[in-house]
Amino acid sequence: FGGGFLWAACAASECRNSLLGDSIITRLELRQALAREHPHLRFEEIERITDVYFDEIAQRLADGGRVELRGFGAFSTRQRDPRNGRNPHTGEAVEVPAKRVAFFKPGKGLLGRLNTD
Repeated sequence: FGGGFLWAACAASECRNSLLGDSIITRLELRQALAREHPHLRFEEIERITDVYFDEIAQRLADGGRVELRGFGAFSTRQRDPRNGRNPHTGEAVEVPAKRVAFFKPGKGLLGRLNTD
């Protein structure tokens, strides 16, 4: 699986400006930005590309794999041990079972963009 198209497309100026604003970008906004940057593609094709892209990342993580996007970062999962917790509403002690959680480690390129002051 190669994420080159989506990552390269998202690095385009209009998409990048959307991502760097103070708001959260939704999947629809990402698709709209890609459609503006790539007018030769039908919107249905862009929908399919983004669906495959995100589904592939999710499936690789569900299978215990790792997804690395050079210059952006790496997605992986980590195992959390069972622990005792508290219900924040009642203060009652509860047992939290062991689980896997998603983890993201930013790459050097992303960290460089975040710390350009």
